[in-house]
Parts: sequence; C-alpha cells; structure tokens
Amino acid sequence: MGSRTEQARLERIEELATAYSFHAHHELITLAEGELDAGRTLPGAFVAVLRRSRLNSYEAEPELSRVLDRVDEPVLNPGEAWVDRALADAARFGDAGRRLLRHLRKATSAKPTGAWEKTARALVDEIGTAAVRVAVLDWLQLVGQARTIQLHINPGWVDYNSMDDPFNADALRGVAWLTALLPARQDTARALGALVEGSLRKVSGSGPRNPKVANAGVTGLARAEGDAALAELARLSTRVTYKGTLKQVVAALDARAQALGLSREEVEELGIAEYGLSGVGNGERRLGDVTALLEVRGSKAVLVWRNAAGKTVKAVPAAVKRDFPEELGELKAAAKDIDKMLTAQSERLDRQFLARRSWAYQDWRARFPDHPLVGTLARRLIWTIAGTSVAFDGAELRTLGGDRVDATPTAVVELWHPVLRPAGEVAAWQQWLETRQIIQPFKQAHREVYPLTDAERRTRTYSNRFAGHVLRQHQFNSLAAIRGWTARLRLGVDASYPPAVRELPQWGLRAEFWIEGIGGSKDDDLTDAGAYTRISTDQVRFYPIDAPGNQAHASGGAYRQGGRWRRGTRVAPLPLSGIPELVLSEVLRDVDLFVGVASVDNDPTRQDGS
Repeated sequence: MGSRTEQARLERIEELATAYSFHAHHELITLAEGELDAGRTLPGAFVAVLRRSRLNSYEAEPELSRVLDRVDEPVLNPGEAWVDRALADAARFGDAGRRLLRHLRKATSAKPTGAWEKTARALVDEIGTAAVRVAVLDWLQLVGQARTIQLHINPGWVDYNSMDDPFNADALRGVAWLTALLPARQDTARALGALVEGSLRKVSGSGPRNPKVANAGVTGLARAEGDAALAELARLSTRVTYKGTLKQVVAALDARAQALGLSREEVEELGIAEYGLSGVGNGERRLGDVTALLEVRGSKAVLVWRNAAGKTVKAVPAAVKRDFPEELGELKAAAKDIDKMLTAQSERLDRQFLARRSWAYQDWRARFPDHPLVGTLARRLIWTIAGTSVAFDGAELRTLGGDRVDATPTAVVELWHPVLRPAGEVAAWQQWLETRQIIQPFKQAHREVYPLTDAERRTRTYSNRFAGHVLRQHQFNSLAAIRGWTARLRLGVDASYPPAVRELPQWGLRAEFWIEGIGGSKDDDLTDAGAYTRISTDQVRFYPIDAPGNQAHASGGAYRQGGRWRRGTRVAPLPLSGIPELVLSEVLRDVDLFVGVASVDNDPTRQDGS
C-alpha cells in the first residue's frame, strides 16, 4: 500500500468516493495520509467516506481519527442536495457562514441549550436575519431529495441513498432549531412539517429515516411563535405514528394548551389555519386585473382564474406569472396545504368517536361548520344537538324531518354514531345523504357497526370474532399504528411480547388484540432482520386502563399478566356486556380492518385460547 504511485492513489480515492463506508481502515488511512502529506486537499466525497467509516465502526482505528483531525473541509459531507446548497450559501456568506455550519454541527443534545441559542442568534445577526431565513428555507425544502452523489450499495445492504448522511444529521437538527430564532412564517412551518414526516418515512431494512431529525422539527415548531406552527403541530398529531415523535408532538400541544389555559383538544381545534379562505370552502384574491378563486371541492383545493372581463380561464394568466410570481407561489402552496390539512382533519374527526368529545353549540359552530376549512368537512357529517340528530341541507342545519334547528348557545353537540341510533333512523339518514348526493369525508352513516353477539355473550370476557386468521405482520403493524394501536414487531427470538394494545383513557379502558408469531423454521417465516413475516390472531379483550399488561412468548403460548397489581392479585378481563356499545363497535371495527387488509389465510391450527 505504501508504495502506491500517486496516480494509483488518486484512482483508488476516486473509486472509494462512492462507498457508504469502507471496513479496511488501514487502506483509507494510507490513502488519506499520502495526499495530505503531499500538501493536497482530499476530495469532499472521500472525506465523507472517512467520516462515515468512523461512525459506522464499533472499533475505529485511532489513526483514522487522527487523520480526520487534519481535515477541516468540507464542513459537512457533500452529496445531499440540502448540504450542497448550504455549503454554497456558507461560501457566499463568508467566514460567518462557515462558522454557522460548524455551529449547527454542535446540535448534539435532545433540545437546544441556552449557550447554543446564544451563539446561533449572534451568527444570524452577523449574516443578516433575512438572508439566513431565505437560506434555511431553501435547505429544508431540499431535504430528502435524491442524493447528488449516488452511493454504491452492495446487494442486500440497506439503501443508504434513501437515508440521511449520519455525519450531517446533527447539523440538520441544528437547522430545525434555527428556525425558532427567525421570523415566524407559514412557509417555514410548512417546511418543518414536511421535515418531520419525511424523516419518519421508513427505509426498507432500516426503519424510520431519521427520528432525531423528526424530533428536532417538532422542537422547531414548538418553539416558534404564531398560528402557522400551531396548525402544523395539530396536523402532525393526526399523521405521526412513530411513538417517540408523537409523544413530543402531544407534549408541545399540551404545553401550548397550558399556556393558554385550554385543553389540548381545544388548542388543536382553535389552531387550524384558514389558508386564505374567507367563506366556508372558498376565498379570492385580486392580482392586478385577475381574480384568483381558491375553492375546496370534496377533499381537494382548486385554483380557478377569472380574467379582467370576468371570464373563467383554465390556465394561470400570463400577467399573473409575470407580475405576481411570489403571490402565485403562495396560492399554489396554500392549495397544497389545504389538501394535507383536509386529510388530517378528516382523520381527526373520525377519531372523535373514541375521544368522547362534546361541545357547546356556540363553540361548535365557530370551530366546525362555520370554520372556512373544517366547515367543508363538518357540513357533510351528521351531529346530535341536545340528543336530536341534525345535518346541513345546503347552508341550513336541519333535523331528519326537515325542521330548521335553532339551538341555545350551551346546547351539547356530539358526533352522531350509527351504533347508538335506531336502525330506522340510520337507514333514513343514509337515504337522506344519497338523495342529496352528499359524500361524507369518512364513513359515518354507512359505518360498519359491531354490536355484541350471542357467541360473545357466551365467551363473556373475550371476542373470538376475528380469531384464527394469518396476517402479514409488517402490514398489520402499519395499520395498527395508523389507527392508534401499539403493536411491537415480533422477532423470532426467545422473548416475551405484549398483545396489540389500544388505550382508551377517556373511557378508562385498554383494548387488547392477542396475536403471536407463526413458524420460524422455513426460509420465508422470518425476514432478513429476524422478524416474523406472519402472525396469527386470537382474542380481543378489555381491561381497566391501569391493569397490568399481558405478555406471551414471541412464538406463541398463553398470555399471562405481568407486573404487580393490588399486592399480586390478578385483574380479570372485563365482561363485554359492560363495555360501552360505541367502544366495542369501534375497537372491533379496527380489528376487522386489520384482518380484512392484512390477512393471507385462516389458521387451521388455532384453538380457543381461553
């Protein structure tokens, strides 16, 4: 190695520059020292390999660290779109820009320290707040785009081209923190929300792309001022399923609620932005002689244009493109924001059944049917006011019989659920909606219901309704997370696991769906990571929310309660006849979804696990 010619050394450096990391540290050291001793600068892509190799090794050679101590540039590993732009901006900002990037790399704690913020603020002031804000927004919008230097990935390896460079991860966390020191803007909140979701996107064989960056995005939103950040947190609370990040989102909303003297649910409802809409589902903006109309149609926002003559045109007028490019960009971004928020709010409303929410009529009107965005959803749903079922017939709130509703400000409003209403009323509302061609944002009038069966009365404390099915484990876990369940990935190891669980704090209950791994001896029984590819289903049970959880071996066997409870006494499952009808129906609806979507077969070996 030491006798390499200069040309051979440069060729080998170029060859290794597209590696993610390289285990032969001695060769890396020799190559790097040869170039440094000759007074030359190492290529940025090769420096990145050196850094990742040190991070990726359990026992990196001390000499590799000593070589890297001689390398100060580039400040970040090139090859990611956002880093390439950040390096270019830092060069444009001069010495302060390079110091800013180095400071961003010091974002190694869970949250920014006072000292970190003080230095960051001084650097922002030195460069200029406006310039930094524009640059940071550009960086955030480039995160997750295709790598500019594609890495060579061996067959069977994790796709590192779809992951963040680990050396740059702390700096990206610092970028998210930095936004809290800049003027609050809708575009910045939007970019942070996209950062959170993108960082939690799963990479095959690895898991979420970068949870610590996602958490930093939440921290940036939590520390930002204004309604835009609050609205983004409220949206994320309905979209994030990764437990650590979701916990941080909830904590941020709780903190905002406490500061305002409100409940978290109220803060989520009050924090929903209007995105330029003035009436329910519509808004307009004049751009010179042209009028831009922003309309919500179903679950999508549409931009409609009227020229100076008042005629509707399909394409964006040339004058708008020429004279109002920034405003046009804002309108298009608002339309995309509306699409995402409509999805999030539809999911949030769907969860209100088990959230056990109710509202005073005057608050409900402002937050739901009369809200410019949420109103487009709420006016397609059925509600109960003081126990009477009502819905919007165009602009008017009416009963099923057609009477106009005139409620008192304090009348109690709840979301209507078919399992709690007579069959004749349910059928009548279904016909009412079909006659008016109203498409509800989620299944409500036609919602599947699961009343207690005779078989469940006989088994008394558990339901076998969805037992004996074989499910794809990874698909099941994804569905469970979306529906608010906790389901640990079962590995083919000697370990115990809890069942899939959904906690229902508003009801003081915990629902359990008993599952177990299948096989372990065949090639397709386990993934490369050692997780069961399939699971089998068993009972659904309910317990008091603070009862000790059940555990069973990963490969099966009886579930047993663990932990301590009332000096060791066992807590029995609750009789299904005592579970509220709405709770039983919604929990079994979830389980039916899991089985209907993830099922591959019935389990012929299944026996009643009672």
